[in-house]
Amino acid sequence: MSTKHIAVAVLLAGAASAQEPLSAIKWLTEPPENLPGTVLLEPPVTQNGIQPEVEVTPLEALSQPLGLVSSSVTGLPVDLWQGSDPARLAELIARVPVKTNPAMQRLLFTLLLSESRAPAGSGAEETLLLARLDRLIQLGAADPAQSLVQLAGPTDTMARFQRWFDATLLTGDEDRSCTALIAQPHLSSNYAVQIFCKARRGDWASAALTLEAAHALNILPPEELDLLDRFLSPELYEDAAYLPQPDDPNPLTFRLFEAIGERLPSAPLPRAFANADLRDVAGWKAQIEAAERLTRIGALTPNQLLGLYTEREPAASGAVWDRVSAIQQFESALKTGNAEAIGKTLPRVWDQMRSVGLEVPFAELFADQLARANLPVPATDALRWRILMLSELYEQAAMSPPDASTETQFLTALAQGDPGRAISPSPLADAVSQGFQWAAPVPPDIDALLDQGQLGEALLEAMQMFAHGARGNLVDLSAAIAAFRRVGLEDTARRAALTLLILQR
Repeated sequence: MSTKHIAVAVLLAGAASAQEPLSAIKWLTEPPENLPGTVLLEPPVTQNGIQPEVEVTPLEALSQPLGLVSSSVTGLPVDLWQGSDPARLAELIARVPVKTNPAMQRLLFTLLLSESRAPAGSGAEETLLLARLDRLIQLGAADPAQSLVQLAGPTDTMARFQRWFDATLLTGDEDRSCTALIAQPHLSSNYAVQIFCKARRGDWASAALTLEAAHALNILPPEELDLLDRFLSPELYEDAAYLPQPDDPNPLTFRLFEAIGERLPSAPLPRAFANADLRDVAGWKAQIEAAERLTRIGALTPNQLLGLYTEREPAASGAVWDRVSAIQQFESALKTGNAEAIGKTLPRVWDQMRSVGLEVPFAELFADQLARANLPVPATDALRWRILMLSELYEQAAMSPPDASTETQFLTALAQGDPGRAISPSPLADAVSQGFQWAAPVPPDIDALLDQGQLGEALLEAMQMFAHGARGNLVDLSAAIAAFRRVGLEDTARRAALTLLILQR
């Protein structure tokens, strides 16, 4: 298994290992019983000499399961997409919102990366694959997208190659895709791609000839021709004014601007471009900001962000440097084990993490050490407890609540899967509690999908309902939680609800 595959498996293993089996799906727990043994029967005898009618049913070969993480790790069956309309799946994958809830982010990444088989039908495999790749790129997960398309066969179609090429441009691995294009030029009809790859492979003469043809045929926009001119002949433009920055560059344009020394800032661009700033060509500040952006959506592991935070001493103050300083001071306090030092640094680092939406990654990073800390100041210890409730140690934390307030009692009961035994402190909490009731109803459309074995589509629909509920549609919130619990995703339901209640924005 490649290092990229290992990184993805580590990213998902924590979420998958905590899940209960998907026991509500009948075909997982109730295999057919009393199957008849082999029965030898006499062949039927015709009563006349007419040739009997032969019923012909075409057999459609099942597609091969495709994914970076084994279904035995994720707990999802390989046929989780079976029976669903590929176009509907593509639509749900593209739009299901997960921005504000890490539990939903983990579930979406699990669905996208789990080893699974496309539904039957002409073109279904390609439709589902492209939808998975496009959403991974949209989430900023360029490395997993590159690995997934390479596993599927990146040169099988032009559409796959385009996703592969874009991903390699963002990860800095474009030599691999360019080598494939030089060997099979039909993979892209884009002259700019051909010129770039020829130059990257050292064939400058052919690249220049192709660029001349593009000029003569006027088949590229003027601004793209100007950019390629400077890319191939930088010595002719040493004193020229900078080119206007494009509003919506594609990955190739982004890399071409980088190549001519006019690097575009990634912050205003779609999230996927942040991957380019993780490379050594970017400064430390740009690397940290890119890592924060990707960690916030779940596309980067918190440990990678921590590695950047602690790489060296901050050279200045303000903004990102305040976060670096706060993290480093807090980590030093944890290493000493001094409760007073931990208590002093914890509120400051928490405020810094909250300012950039990294509360849950912070909790995941330091939960083990915070669980062993004993802070004497009640307010600081209550903060420590709430941070633990955002981590995978939430059940352990629920065994020792810091106070007897209504909110604390409700969060404790929720972490133990029985919020109904506590008083709800808010309408939002009441909706969560209703979702955890023993007989909480699952929406009829999701119930029908589950009965038909369309698990993947049902989960995407439930995730969409959860997002609606988080925005104020409390009926949808209760229904989504009930649906997750129906299929055995108890840990997902609890952590999603805890995050929603603790981090109400």
